[in-house]
Amino acid sequence: MARDEHPRDRPDRTRLAPELASATAELSASGVSSPRVDAELLAAYVLDVPRSRLILVDTIRAAELDRFRALVAERARRIPLQHLVGTAAFRHVELAVGDGVFVPRPETELLAGWGIERTVPGATVVDLCSGSGAIAVSVADESKAGRVIAVERSPAALPWLRRNAAGYERLEVVEGDVTDPELLAGLRGQVDVLLCNPPYVPDGTPVPPEVSDHDPVEAVFGGADGLCVIRPVIGNAAALLKPGGWVGIEHDDVHGAAVPDLLRADGRFTEVTAHDDFTGRPRFATARRR
Repeated sequence: MARDEHPRDRPDRTRLAPELASATAELSASGVSSPRVDAELLAAYVLDVPRSRLILVDTIRAAELDRFRALVAERARRIPLQHLVGTAAFRHVELAVGDGVFVPRPETELLAGWGIERTVPGATVVDLCSGSGAIAVSVADESKAGRVIAVERSPAALPWLRRNAAGYERLEVVEGDVTDPELLAGLRGQVDVLLCNPPYVPDGTPVPPEVSDHDPVEAVFGGADGLCVIRPVIGNAAALLKPGGWVGIEHDDVHGAAVPDLLRADGRFTEVTAHDDFTGRPRFATARRR
């Protein structure tokens, strides 16, 4: 490159800012809820830099631009951003995700954080409907739990869970049905914290294309009222928890009263509490084993 030639003037480079603006407009027109953020995340992925450092990037090479534009086009078709980049950020970890596994949502970080706060050193923690392992991996990563058990039944999700759990010696993956009354029978009365993000959307509820076309149906919908998995999970939680143990269950925003009522109706729980998400909508319920 000649001494007085600026990188932006080279024929194999294009200014990044206009490309980001164009991508944002394309994603917005396609109904993507966070077009600018998604455009920046895709650019950062292609350029292999943190999103926070994009402001320092002036140009993009031709090959990188082709890749960026192709990814933007796929995102405009409402393919999940996480599928395009291969990972999903959750609290302090990056989880591998893709076809066959539910992409963890930011609101679930609240449930995970609540559980981590109640996980004392040496505790036994169970994560039901583990999916990608978002909750279980976060507990293993952030707490001093003695044992973390992630339960998942989906043959498609289990490889993702095992991949994300690898490297955490205290994290065990169990293939099982969370509605089975015999689930983890050997741990009855021994669990300190039980967390669950089950399928809970009532059947027939409209959902975005990223969910309807890419998330596993069995990880999203929970029967006519959305509670067909939550009901047996509450019974299993009561059986597995030790006296004074904690349970936290995520639910749909229409279940703000229903899930706490189910916990109270079981009769084996106290300190039943409803919790809202970042937007102030009902999102999870917690209770303590009597």
